[in-house]
Amino acid sequence: MDQQRKLGIWVLTALVVGNMVGSGIFMLPRSLAEAASPIGVMLAWLLTGAGVLMTAVVFGNLAIRKPELGGGPQIYAKELFPKGSNLSILSGFMSSWGYWVGNFAGNVAIITTFASYLSTFFPVLTSGQTVFTAGAFTLKLGNLLTFLVCTALLWGMHIIILRGVEGAGKLNFVATAAKVLGFFLFIVIALFAFDKAVIGPLDAPRYDGNGQPIGLLAQINNAALSTLWAFVGVESAMVFASRARKQADVKRATIAGLLIALAIYIGISFLVMGVLPQRELIQSEKPLVDAINAIVGPAGGYVLAGLGLISLLGSTLGWILLSAEVPYQAAKQGLFMPAFLKENKKNVPSFSLTLSNAFAQLFIFSTISHSMAAAFDFVIYIATLAYLVPYLIASVFQLKLTLTGETYAAGRERLADGIVAALATLYSVWVVIAGTADMKTFLLGVALLASGVIFYPQVKKAAQQANEKQKLSA
Repeated sequence: MDQQRKLGIWVLTALVVGNMVGSGIFMLPRSLAEAASPIGVMLAWLLTGAGVLMTAVVFGNLAIRKPELGGGPQIYAKELFPKGSNLSILSGFMSSWGYWVGNFAGNVAIITTFASYLSTFFPVLTSGQTVFTAGAFTLKLGNLLTFLVCTALLWGMHIIILRGVEGAGKLNFVATAAKVLGFFLFIVIALFAFDKAVIGPLDAPRYDGNGQPIGLLAQINNAALSTLWAFVGVESAMVFASRARKQADVKRATIAGLLIALAIYIGISFLVMGVLPQRELIQSEKPLVDAINAIVGPAGGYVLAGLGLISLLGSTLGWILLSAEVPYQAAKQGLFMPAFLKENKKNVPSFSLTLSNAFAQLFIFSTISHSMAAAFDFVIYIATLAYLVPYLIASVFQLKLTLTGETYAAGRERLADGIVAALATLYSVWVVIAGTADMKTFLLGVALLASGVIFYPQVKKAAQQANEKQKLSA
């Protein structure tokens, strides 16, 4: 069998669940409690879940109807313009660039969360002891050790992946199975400890930095960006479509993975709010461990922290795999620098993997001067916007196919897919508007996209050379 096509439906589903249920499940209860009231959080989950479900169906449909366009939702940007045109190449490259940057930046959120949960066993990781001072900068022992742990984890996974994508995928499957069983056990335990008095009024007010009350719609907008981070990764099976045994498995794995992750997220985020008081939850750097400590004592906290470490190891592995695959597949489409096509003997995109992790290492330096929670927030603000545009692009491309009839015969299927694509497009537009309302997030996102412009001439030259070769061989 072709070495590139060995990923079955279970491994693909595990990649989706493993990449979605990563750092978010451990840190989002804190972020959401700060952003919105309990009713606002629930509405944000339901709205985001419905919107992402539409997007997931779009991803599955496109994997079946356009199997030659593998590598992620950003690939479809080039299909919105005439083939081979400057606009086609530019849009494809910029979308791929932003999506790639979002991927390796997002890896850092997972890796810093791993360090946060490791501090349960090694409290020295949160030590405030001063190691070095230079002017206004102070290096604390906990920050230094966190940096070293994060660096070791990043490059340890790098070595594992270099040994083969299939083996890494199976290892990710084992870690994902362990985390899903553990989280459902947490939900069962937390159900018995849930206290309505702790969660307080469902519509408890939230206030901005100036002490002004935040309306319910604004709360939902705030929480929706955080909940979207939880769903980032739903496209994981689609990114590896070219390595799947069957294209139909990509759609099944995407939808199944989304539904499993949604059940875990809603159950855990709501239950944690009913175990930890709001003030304590907002200040927590490992809310799930603190919640289980409150229920069964320190022993339970250690068990959950251990589960968290296994879970985060699997998520780190899956996301680093994804980060390397995205520019590799884009380069195969002529939308990225040709150097990213380099593979090792195990068919692993070695150059892409190395450069992705080198850039991730730069983001890991944020742990030197931030707490782990602050580093997590900083990175997801940067990464989330990078995912919004590719999701919108995929939805618009699916809508284009249904309107033009390309790949469709007349019938109900075309109408049904058109409705799904329209809903996914509306959802994506809404989230982009909500995401860019915060000027800091918007400017950081624009800066990341703009940083790719310096490499565009190389991509354009390579694309033109590829087109000339195709004309000569025709």
